[in-house]
Amino acid sequence: MVRRFKHHYTVGEARELLPRIRNWLGELRYLRTELARRDDALTVLLARHQDLGGGRVDAWVRDFCRFRELIAEFSSREIRIKDLDRGLVDFPALRGNREIYLCWEDGEEAIEYWHDLDSGYAGRQSI
Repeated sequence: MVRRFKHHYTVGEARELLPRIRNWLGELRYLRTELARRDDALTVLLARHQDLGGGRVDAWVRDFCRFRELIAEFSSREIRIKDLDRGLVDFPALRGNREIYLCWEDGEEAIEYWHDLDSGYAGRQSI
């Protein structure tokens, strides 16, 4: 049987990651906002033909690199961010021999739902 994922999480493994996942999602949201704010400011300066170098660009690059590091952290663990605003995250798992996602949304106390790989949030079922 061909599998889409190399790693499959147990409910316990996914639940243990939740404190880090919450922190990473919060940081990603913050950085996304900061990057948009910095983009707007740099766009205005560029339109005025002002210098973009130095601290302004350094801060943008630093935030962008950190954003990419956090995305890579999710990717390397094969955890899918389905909706950053909602904090909707899927962990690959197995239900019998079938690959599924353990589904969690920021604000939920624990991982209590799963769905098929292709059904999405609408197909969530209780564990």
